[in-house]
Amino acid sequence: MQVSIACTDHNLKRGNGGDHGKQSTTSPNVVNQARAKFRTVAIIARSFGSFAPRHISLKESTGKHTGMKYRNLGKSGLRVSCLGLGTWVTFGGQITDEVAEQLMTIAYESGVNLFDTAEVYAGGRAEVILGNILKKKCWRRSSLVITTKLYWGGKAETERGLSRKHIIEGLHGSLQRMQLEYVDVVFANRPDSNTPMEEIVRAMTYVINQGMAMYWGRLGGRPWRSWKRILWHDSLI
Repeated sequence: MQVSIACTDHNLKRGNGGDHGKQSTTSPNVVNQARAKFRTVAIIARSFGSFAPRHISLKESTGKHTGMKYRNLGKSGLRVSCLGLGTWVTFGGQITDEVAEQLMTIAYESGVNLFDTAEVYAGGRAEVILGNILKKKCWRRSSLVITTKLYWGGKAETERGLSRKHIIEGLHGSLQRMQLEYVDVVFANRPDSNTPMEEIVRAMTYVINQGMAMYWGRLGGRPWRSWKRILWHDSLI
């Protein structure tokens, strides 16, 4: 918690006649009211101080049995392992389904809870393999953080980009391939200059409200300038 005070204690003392050589025209009642507000805010700040700074600094925790470290993902309250397992190139491509299962098992038993994929990976095959492994292993869904990314969904003009149509239909397709009811995070895989930013934000908010995703975010090395003009949904990370 960060608290900003509009006036300083030094100014209040001057206004109260503490320095007779520099009298202020401020009336004693106004000064007393300001002092009371200052004390109230200070008390509130101290009461929050015991836990707020640790939350703001995104404190790490360590798994008791695995030694894995966990942190907050972005500005959200979602706790993720500092190591995650991705599926790009490997799942449905360079390795067999059996090896993919072995890798996921080793990762999960070592404390990894973040598993990432995308609709474009191996033409959707990566999501299928990931979903099959999750179903076979019967791991608690609540112990997993599953993320996927949208942009390149198919060859048709309406099957790529970040239009409302593709965000909703694309996520539906990802969930069907993974045999999941929801993903924890859905990412915009890249900027889409053909879609108004307001449409992207509203579509992402819609899939969250429908229970298809817990959070949404965007990828990209440099900030998307258009994001600054949008009131971000509170589930954005």
